[in-house]
Amino acid sequence: MGPASLQEERQPGNESKVAMESYRCLLQAGSQLESTLQQVTVPLSMKEVGGYIEKQVAYLSGGRGEDSSVIITLPECSAFSDIPEEALTKVFTYLTLIPRTRQPGVKFIIILDRRLDTWASIKTALARIAASFPGNLHLVLVLRPTSFFHRTVTDIGFRFSQEDFMLKMPVVMLSSVTDLLHYIDENQLTSEFGGTLDYCHSDWIVLRTAIESFAVTVKDIAQMLQGFGTELAETELPDEGKAIEYLLESHTDKYRKLKDAIRSVSKEGRHLLSSLETTGKEDDSQWDVKLDSETVQRLLAQLRDMESAFDGFFEKHHLKLHQYLQLIRYEQSFQEMELCLEHLTAQERELSISVNTLAQTEQALKRLDSLEANAQEVMVQAQIIILHGHQLSAGHHYAMALIMQRCNELRHHCDTLSAALKTKHSLLLQTHQLLLCLGQAHTWCDDGAYLLANQLVDKFQSKEGAQAALRDIEKFLEGSPSMLSSGPDILAIEYETVMTPLLQGQIGKTFEKHAAVQQMIQNRQACLRKLADKHVRPVQLVAPRPENPPRSKSPLFSPKHGDGLKFTFDLSLPGKRASRKSPNTRKIEVIHDYQEGRSCVSYSLYGDDSPDLLKRHVMRELIDTERIYVEELLSVLLGYRAEMENPALSGLLPPILRSKRDILFGNMPEIYNFHSRVFLQDLEGCLDAPESVGACFLERKESFKMYECYCQNKPRSEALWRQFSDCGIFQECQKKLEHKLGLDSYLLKPIQRLTKYQLLLKELIKYSTDCEGTSELQGALTAMLDLLKSVNDSMHQIAITGYEGDICELGRVLMQGSFSVWISHKKGPTRMKELARFKPMQRHLFLYERALLLCKRREEHGDGCDKTPSYSFKHCLKMTAVGITENVKGDVKKFEIWYSGREEVYVVQAPTLEVKMAWLNELRRILTNQQKLLRDEAYQQGQMVEHMPLSPPLSERGMRPSRGFPRGCLPGLDFVSLSADVFLCLRSRSPRPRSPRQRPRPRPRHCPQRH
Repeated sequence: MGPASLQEERQPGNESKVAMESYRCLLQAGSQLESTLQQVTVPLSMKEVGGYIEKQVAYLSGGRGEDSSVIITLPECSAFSDIPEEALTKVFTYLTLIPRTRQPGVKFIIILDRRLDTWASIKTALARIAASFPGNLHLVLVLRPTSFFHRTVTDIGFRFSQEDFMLKMPVVMLSSVTDLLHYIDENQLTSEFGGTLDYCHSDWIVLRTAIESFAVTVKDIAQMLQGFGTELAETELPDEGKAIEYLLESHTDKYRKLKDAIRSVSKEGRHLLSSLETTGKEDDSQWDVKLDSETVQRLLAQLRDMESAFDGFFEKHHLKLHQYLQLIRYEQSFQEMELCLEHLTAQERELSISVNTLAQTEQALKRLDSLEANAQEVMVQAQIIILHGHQLSAGHHYAMALIMQRCNELRHHCDTLSAALKTKHSLLLQTHQLLLCLGQAHTWCDDGAYLLANQLVDKFQSKEGAQAALRDIEKFLEGSPSMLSSGPDILAIEYETVMTPLLQGQIGKTFEKHAAVQQMIQNRQACLRKLADKHVRPVQLVAPRPENPPRSKSPLFSPKHGDGLKFTFDLSLPGKRASRKSPNTRKIEVIHDYQEGRSCVSYSLYGDDSPDLLKRHVMRELIDTERIYVEELLSVLLGYRAEMENPALSGLLPPILRSKRDILFGNMPEIYNFHSRVFLQDLEGCLDAPESVGACFLERKESFKMYECYCQNKPRSEALWRQFSDCGIFQECQKKLEHKLGLDSYLLKPIQRLTKYQLLLKELIKYSTDCEGTSELQGALTAMLDLLKSVNDSMHQIAITGYEGDICELGRVLMQGSFSVWISHKKGPTRMKELARFKPMQRHLFLYERALLLCKRREEHGDGCDKTPSYSFKHCLKMTAVGITENVKGDVKKFEIWYSGREEVYVVQAPTLEVKMAWLNELRRILTNQQKLLRDEAYQQGQMVEHMPLSPPLSERGMRPSRGFPRGCLPGLDFVSLSADVFLCLRSRSPRPRSPRQRPRPRPRHCPQRH
């Protein structure tokens, strides 16, 4: 895999989707936090107002007037007239924004304390308040001067200016603090006005500064998290390992710094929250402190959510980088190993096996042995790389398919090279053996010629000498090479795989030489036999002088090959092949006969039996396995559950486990009581009448629902077992019971038994066609399958999180499954947001009798099989306001679920058409039942509601379409009006095709009147 292949593997399909989903979760958490900050923070800060808040020009004491109006107090201030208009406006804006961010539309009451002032100052202050106050001013309470002169002047001046002020704001002149109590309760006034409300201006400034600082810090942290998340998401993966290592280190360093910052901000927020809670406990009447505490709690919660989303995203991003680094390193190792294997393969191809002499063959074998040793070392390294690839795949690497492909390629290279080396080694060994045999044959021929040449004529003139010479020749013939006993054709067939024209010629020359020597030996033997049979007078013969000394061999028969490796050669090929082949043939025939006999036995057992006997076999198996199941449950309850209360074993039992016995074993005692006391006796009563077992299952149908409780508790039981599986008490109990398997295997018995029933019922139905009780057996099978489905659905249901209501009020779970969902709203900003979503959302749907829940599937932390899914609740659609459209243009697997008169439309895409039809059938059934209930209620009341026309039952084929189409329903759809906001849309007959020129007739579109 080169750079191009690595580029293709940078963004793996499933991992990329998971990473993008995590990034979207991070952005969503950040946007929610920013939205909260905009809601709870004041656009102005304490610093922007300047020092006028510290000078106590005006302050919020926390008191409330009538209608929860917020009180703003303007105390005695000699420099009030010197405050610039812009600064006064900022002060009023800041003080009014604090309560308005929490309670939009809140009213304000101003207490203007001018007991030591003059009418001129009061008039100026009222004018400035009327001009600068930005909030909803409900009332202005003025404490007029206490001196007689200024009070008189104030009364006269206010009498003449009252109409001017009353047009702008309601003003009430108060003579004393006592009059103030007529408008505001005593506990809502500070001590300077004779009240009991505890207020410290400096403490209020410190809290407000801390809250604003905390909000700004949270906003900065959120922006930093979003910025770093965007940086991670947009990071392009380099092609070099060192660059990826640098990215891993730098990203990890930034991540740790951000985590430290988050911990610091969280600590600051908890400290601030503690201060607010302390203040709130001291004075329960301070509403502002309670609201500030709720604000800080909300910010801390959303900060934790964003931190969690950020952790998940960084974990997936870090894992992707780490796996990509592993992939690059593995690819480098693979390429290096591939080069080594290709080099060895080239050396193997260059090694020629076309040899003609024994010396060439031995030299080629030495080179081949050296090459095999090098190849063995390289293939060991290749096996290590393959093992590493399997380890990466076992760790759920995102490029698992590519890594396994590389492993297969390396394995194929190694197997091909090893096979080629073995083939060449085998061929060279055969060539070496052939040449060695030919050399031995040449040597034997030369030795024979030498023997004949060295026999002295004068020694075999006598009978004894001739017999001795014959014995020497016969002894020499006994040592003849075995290959010479067969012809050259047989030898050529034996070594056909290594035969070359040169070797063929050598074989021919060898046999020619052998024939010549054989002829000479035969001639000598004939002469010696004649001499041994006759006793003639010795005649002195003159032997011819040989050309060479007797001690040297004849040049005609001098050996061409020296000593070499010893190989035996057997030329009785036809006999040997027959002897090798016939036992195997006989063995195959024996195995074949045995297998045929076995099949005949099997046929005699099952082929000739009647259906009644087969049903009895199945019934006997059902009863026997039921007895074993009851005995196993009893052994668990007595050998484990009861032993947990044994005082002798209390030392082996952890204290925390003593109170969790019911969690570990669930309702197994209830299951045992049912099977041992009721169901086993029922089954034993059906032994002679297997067809009646279906009614037995149907009669106990409700009792089997106790398995739902057991299965729902199973995850908690497994978690508890994983935590305490090594406890000594369980090992001691297992040892006493002599169980080969641990307790966890026996805790699975109820689930395994539940699945076994439907298999045995299927066997009974198979042999009970057209018999009495078949319908009950079919009903029992359906009940068991429904129970298994219900158990599975309930196991998913208990994993739903975030649903605030009582989920039991929704009724029974009817169906559940994963779908792709598009959501659209009728109007508002939500519609624009949903229209911008081109990709579907993955949602897990739970269909109840009274509602449809849309959840998001999430994976909890865990390893391997311990990883369990959870479902985060998103939407709840009440079935009384749900309608469906069966077909959506463009995809046969899509259908619509619309809510509240198409205010919300959910386009659902099923994984298969069969799944879609199953859900539509169930939805139709629920909505049809609702229609029938509405019709019955209407008849019972004796009233026909005009806005609820009732259609004929769905079972009747002739449904009449309404004149108008509800919004969202298309022509060509029959629909039934269930209520003012509910329409059940059904696909009617396909409309007749129109010609291109024919325009559709305009039809009025009406919606039923809504009340």
